Amino acid sequence: MAIDKNARYLESHEYAKPSGEYMVFGISDHAQTELGDVVFVELPAVGKKLTKGALFGTIESVKAASDLYAPVSGTVVEVNEAVKNDPSLVNKDCYGAGWLVKVTPSNPSEFQSLLDPAAYGKAIGEE
Repeated sequence: MAIDKNARYLESHEYAKPSGEYMVFGISDHAQTELGDVVFVELPAVGKKLTKGALFGTIESVKAASDLYAPVSGTVVEVNEAVKNDPSLVNKDCYGAGWLVKVTPSNPSEFQSLLDPAAYGKAIGEE
């Protein structure tokens, strides 16, 4: 199971990763493995304001549908259209091509309150 060392995580398996002035959101490798083959993602529109811990979308696999929660508060500046057209990118490269949205954080300090990679690894049972 891969854990991106540059990201921080919610216990619900979403990640936020700094990218210049933005934060990139996605789901962890653990989450995409548990979901199985991702077949659909519902993501917010550009300009939508997100609140840390609040629902921002849905991801569906052949096995289940899961809500997506915002790791940090901010405004959506980009939605990954490639994932909307080919949801399997989440399975193939969740930390790269399979990212979900880019956000301008409204409170960058929220990032520090997320689980760091070591704490996330412990939370999912990886030492």
